[in-house]
Amino acid sequence: MLIALIRPVETSTADVIGTTLAEVLVELEQHRKPGFDLASAPVRMLKGVAKMEATGTFTRVDGVQEIEADDMASLEAKVPEGWRMLTVRTA
Repeated sequence: MLIALIRPVETSTADVIGTTLAEVLVELEQHRKPGFDLASAPVRMLKGVAKMEATGTFTRVDGVQEIEADDMASLEAKVPEGWRMLTVRTA
């Protein structure tokens, strides 16, 4: 018997502008939905002004569930569309 942890695959993005990295991070935090973590936020300077822009990508980190199956093929078949298998262990 195999047991897997699965989680929904979902991302969201937000574009923010700030004058400092700290300000950009505060702005991004205001766009974070419950159950999501900031995965990346590349920053680029804006031309002609003392400001920077960042596109934050947030990924879902909650909603973990457990599924069971007798073998790996059956376990993979049980993973719903839009979900990701995180770990597999034996019972």
